Amino acid sequence: MAQKERIDRLLVDRELVDTRTRAQARIMAGDVFVNGQRVDKAGTRVPTDAAIELKGQNLPFVSRGGLKLQAALDAFDYDCTDKVVIDVGASTGGFTDCVLQRHARNVYAVDVGYGQLAWKIRQDPRVINLERQNIRHLDPALIPEPCDLAVIDCSFISLDLVLPATLRFLKPEADLIALIKPQFEVGPDNVGKGGVVRDLDARQGAIERVIDQARAHGMHHLKGIDCPVHGPAGNIEYLAWFQRRA
Repeated sequence: MAQKERIDRLLVDRELVDTRTRAQARIMAGDVFVNGQRVDKAGTRVPTDAAIELKGQNLPFVSRGGLKLQAALDAFDYDCTDKVVIDVGASTGGFTDCVLQRHARNVYAVDVGYGQLAWKIRQDPRVINLERQNIRHLDPALIPEPCDLAVIDCSFISLDLVLPATLRFLKPEADLIALIKPQFEVGPDNVGKGGVVRDLDARQGAIERVIDQARAHGMHHLKGIDCPVHGPAGNIEYLAWFQRRA
């Protein structure tokens, strides 16, 4: 049985809203539905793998994650047209939604969770929903075609573990765009109150370590940007573009 969490916290964790205050406002407005049922109390505890939907959603994507990837694709001038994409840590589907709107051919949406992918994304024929799947142990038979692009947005795990597992599913010439979250890279001693990394040297060191790790696996670091959309606790994340060349 799935663990339960307050609905206002889950809205922030899934990046459907940016703060708990905003989550509580949307709940009070009657905009929040869990497994198809309206929830009107911020303290209501719901399964962490529940399907959550916001009515009257004014984002261009199913979650704020799409805004993050959009910023990177714009900054990198990256064309997703006709790409086969693997989305690692798909969650609600913000990254998947973003590449679909940019004309990706199809997307393999991988996540250890269950029931989190937004209905709009779940029913899109271009999406192969690989839920309850850990990228580190994913059966290659589930992704029968090599991918042109990997996009990664994982929490509670270091990219040191995610990157090499993801590379198995890419073409010899392929791209990878990873959201580097310092709070999961610096170690617990450098994470302050509220889960925020305030030590800029520790943050930069974490970014450089992930880049070095990617290079050790044959990837070239082309560009990177500070994410203009901050993480739920206010962490400044980093979007890195890597490329593998034959």
